[in-house]
Amino acid sequence: MSANLLLVSHKLCPYVQRVAIVLAEKKIAYERRNIDLSAKPDWFLHLSPLGKTPVLLVNQQPIFESAVICEYLEETAFPPLHPENALLRARHRAWMEFGSALLNDIAGFYNAQSIEKLETQRERIRSKFVQLEEALGEGPYFAGESFCMVDAVFGPVFRYFDLFDEIQVFGFFINLPKLQNWRRALEQRPSVQNAVSPAYISDLRSFLQSRNSELSRRMSTVNT
Repeated sequence: MSANLLLVSHKLCPYVQRVAIVLAEKKIAYERRNIDLSAKPDWFLHLSPLGKTPVLLVNQQPIFESAVICEYLEETAFPPLHPENALLRARHRAWMEFGSALLNDIAGFYNAQSIEKLETQRERIRSKFVQLEEALGEGPYFAGESFCMVDAVFGPVFRYFDLFDEIQVFGFFINLPKLQNWRRALEQRPSVQNAVSPAYISDLRSFLQSRNSELSRRMSTVNT
């Protein structure tokens, strides 16, 4: 790809991370600029009608929404991260949507205001993890030996659990060996590791502690 690329991002956004992972896997050079979503600059609102990150500027032309950005990169740069077969490609895209739904459940988990709501969200996440376990093959990645677009989606998903595991044993991965192996393979992938800054865990910890939620209260107990 011969283009001037700027990725407008937020330091904690998992949707930004998936774009950064795809850019890295395709070895595309780009500049990254973080913004504060609580004080969005006017220039950003002009680029992003929904006021969300990520936005990718391609020769000053903005593309917004992570799924759209990833599909653009897939169409314009090698190596391919989608299967050649149309049916299999559609199935992969469906699991990418599944990953986005899982991110919504994770947000519900760390924002839960009561023990009951936290447990409900834990069960929803666990249920989706069981479905994923049934869909996985021998690995190490979603589709086997080759890293694919589904892996780019789930790398940021699993990253949350590094911190959740520090707070309490929630049992998300119990008796799910394929999922655990997939999680380990993704966390060792350079593109996944480099999609966030070295301060990511510290920043995420501060963010979760600020939620005034059941999880943040448990974090305070752990830290005292």
